[in-house]
Amino acid sequence: MKWAALILWVITALGGFGLLGIWLQRGGQRQADRPGQHIRPPLIFGHMAIAATGLVLWIIYVASDSDALAWIAFVLLLVVASLGFAMFAIWLQRRQRAGAAGAAPAGAGTAAPVEAASPVEADVPAEQHFPLPIVGAHGILAATTLVLVLLTALGVGD
Repeated sequence: MKWAALILWVITALGGFGLLGIWLQRGGQRQADRPGQHIRPPLIFGHMAIAATGLVLWIIYVASDSDALAWIAFVLLLVVASLGFAMFAIWLQRRQRAGAAGAAPAGAGTAAPVEAASPVEADVPAEQHFPLPIVGAHGILAATTLVLVLLTALGVGD
């Protein structure tokens, strides 16, 4: 089970890096000082840094079989999940508001590069360009990883 958790964690991280790349490409850092609700750099980079730290600890756990490392990785993963859920809530609220207004953000389902943003596009938070399938897969894989890490730390399946 620890190997399944490791594999899913790596796949989840790859999806997360893809989302981070879209966020950076669409100007997420440049939008940090703008008013309104959007994903700010400390939230997304904190999520990534803690997730990466947990993944490294999990790799060390797999190599050493230290129960303490498994539990530390699990606690870090809980923090990562909380930050991820906060970002998901921000993303979903903005997406629902755009849908209720009858206008989906331009390029909301794609990750294609944009050379110059139009004035309307410039007001769209970077995360609104995240493709729904990647967001969904990232969340489902993250939740599954969390459960597998917990079960492994509890000694289930040894």
